[in-house]
Amino acid sequence: MALIVQKYGGTSVGSTERIGAVADKVIKWREQGNDVVVVVSAMSGETNRLLELANAISARPVPRELDVLLSTGEQVTIALLSMALEERGCAARSYTGSQVHIRTDSAHNKARIREIDDQRINADLAKGRVVVVAGFQGVDEEGNITTLGRGGSDTTAVALAAALKADECQIYTDVDGVYTTDPRVVPEARRLTRITFEEMLEMASLGSKVLQIRSVSFAGRYNVPLRVLSSFEEGEGTLITYEDEEMEQALISGIAFNRDEAKLTVVGVPDTPGVAHQLLGPVADANIEVDMIVQNVAPDGATTDFTFTVHRNDYARALEILQRIASELGARQVSGDDRIVKVSLVGVGMRSHAGIASTMFGALAKEGVNIRMISTSEIKISVVVDEKYLELAVRSLHEAFELDQPPEIKS
Repeated sequence: MALIVQKYGGTSVGSTERIGAVADKVIKWREQGNDVVVVVSAMSGETNRLLELANAISARPVPRELDVLLSTGEQVTIALLSMALEERGCAARSYTGSQVHIRTDSAHNKARIREIDDQRINADLAKGRVVVVAGFQGVDEEGNITTLGRGGSDTTAVALAAALKADECQIYTDVDGVYTTDPRVVPEARRLTRITFEEMLEMASLGSKVLQIRSVSFAGRYNVPLRVLSSFEEGEGTLITYEDEEMEQALISGIAFNRDEAKLTVVGVPDTPGVAHQLLGPVADANIEVDMIVQNVAPDGATTDFTFTVHRNDYARALEILQRIASELGARQVSGDDRIVKVSLVGVGMRSHAGIASTMFGALAKEGVNIRMISTSEIKISVVVDEKYLELAVRSLHEAFELDQPPEIKS
């Protein structure tokens, strides 16, 4: 008998009819001889409705009370799903995060899980019950309700799977797996049967929206096999696991892209020790995350040009900070561009193959796509290009690396 932890998001439980369909799916897994623990989100739109209520009362709601409010969304779902299971003759028991002692720190609205007491869940499983747990929430040492922030239900599911030593953690979404790239951009994109934690972490950090980085990182740390499945159609989905020798490893597993990029450049900064910190320190102090960084020494040998990217939402604030700092440093010019995108190749297969970058740059050059910045790691190559070239760049790279074909039948 296997132990499966399943997570269903807001669209999967967006109505009583959908909740009934989830109950039917859970029962099918039970009938196959599995123990099942289910983690659910609030019904689609419910968290936004609660936020609107809070904002109607206060422009800046007290974080503790906001957590108390937002946690009620999942409480509705767990009760309704447990009712639906019982109505179908399947014993079930629902729990809030605090009831199963999902212990977190005290960072309201973005808490981190510290430990989980699995005794209550195991006792119910031993009695043949399906256990339904509210995602996205926990409780701190003082008994205060906390919420885990964006992607919190995924994190709850993975943490429970780790604590219970589950055989698999299944994340049910509105897509049927992880694709080589976004099928809306490249219709020929192929669903991957397997991908490594390392590749999925890169894909998530580079713009893939299928899974949140936190949940993938947690799963990798505790070696919890993750599977992405569709709530709306049958299929085997995509298994995310550690690399093993039996995996047919593609050179490139996928192409991720991020539309929310902006680039800033400071020209003519004195080339002295500590100048990078002088530029980026104030940006970091403003809680602005810096991504790609390029520094070039000017021909005069005395100055340097410094370029970096930030999230597009932070562009105006970062530009304002840079203009002030550049003036103090005596830089010649500050410029920016908030109409750029990042396109990335990801694949553990590139570790042992030369020529990946050459093929990538050649494919882009053939289409007249100018590369503005380049960043590499052991399993990733990222380039910054003008926003207007995004879809052309993704399509040309998908074709160049034959990602529409499974590895075993590539020519």
